[in-house]
This record gives sequence, C-alpha cells and structure tokens, in this order.
Amino acid sequence: MNEKKIIHLSLDEEGLKELYLSEVKKHLENIQMETILMDSKELCKMLNLSWPTIEKLFLCDPNFPYIRIGKKWIFNRNEVQDYIDRWFIEIRELGGRVNI
Repeated sequence: MNEKKIIHLSLDEEGLKELYLSEVKKHLENIQMETILMDSKELCKMLNLSWPTIEKLFLCDPNFPYIRIGKKWIFNRNEVQDYIDRWFIEIRELGGRVNI
C-alpha cells in the first residue's frame, strides 16, 4: 500500500501576467474613483457621455456642481454623483426620455 501521489503544477506565464495586469488596472481604476476632484475628461468617462452632450445637459444648469479655473473645468465627484442620481430619478418620473 505504498501509493505515491504526484502533484504536477504548471503555470502559463502569459496568462498569469495578463491576470496580474488586469487586477492592477482594476485597482488603479478604484483609486482613481476615490479621488475627490476630476476634470472634464474624467467626467466624460464617469458619465459615459461626450463633452458636447454634458455641456448641453448639465453645464447650462446653475445647480450642476462645477467650478472653472481658467480654461479648466473641475468637478467634485461626490457632488456630481448626487446630482446625477437626482437627475436620473427625475427623468425616469418624466417618462425616461432626454432630448438634446
């Protein structure tokens, strides 16, 4: 009854590298999402909208949370999220359509 158990382990280095880089990218995105302020490019990414659409929908509203420093637009991530949450609910209550 002398059975020998052999364990064979092989690693795909390229697959492991891809997995590692994917996890690092996710972590960096989470860190970026935790920053308080963002610029117009980050706002576009957050809302998944183009800058002209954001200008038409939100920047004309004096209640939209932004400041302008010279030519640069700055947005508070948490305030934008709160605004978008309220805006989304309001749009849904009005039928769920936005005309731009």
